[in-house]
Amino acid sequence: MIKDEIQGTKSLLQKVIEGIEEKKGKDIVRIHIGLNDNSISDYFVICHGTSKTQVEAIADSVVDTVRNEIAQKPWHIEGYENSEWILIDYVDVVVHVFEESKRSFYKLEELWGDSEIEYLETKYESE
Repeated sequence: MIKDEIQGTKSLLQKVIEGIEEKKGKDIVRIHIGLNDNSISDYFVICHGTSKTQVEAIADSVVDTVRNEIAQKPWHIEGYENSEWILIDYVDVVVHVFEESKRSFYKLEELWGDSEIEYLETKYESE
């Protein structure tokens, strides 16, 4: 059972990242917060867009990609009201899509500095 859960989380992470890359989300970071005591999730995935329109497009792409590819729906979504920080909660994986200035302000990665942090190189960065 645990092996299936781990594989499911890995598939979810992969599809989340594909959804972000589809709309050219910037500076994708994967944080394994599940290694900490009392963690609220297993992973955070953080990225940003350069406009509110792009933030919404990235969030929509994540939800659509995950739903279409692995038939999972988010448990909770919030932030579409102002599209500066959209949170998509899949329980094991929480996705944070920021507008660039808000990401710089909140510095979410720094709050989880004791976790395993991976900065991902996206396919389009080398183009």
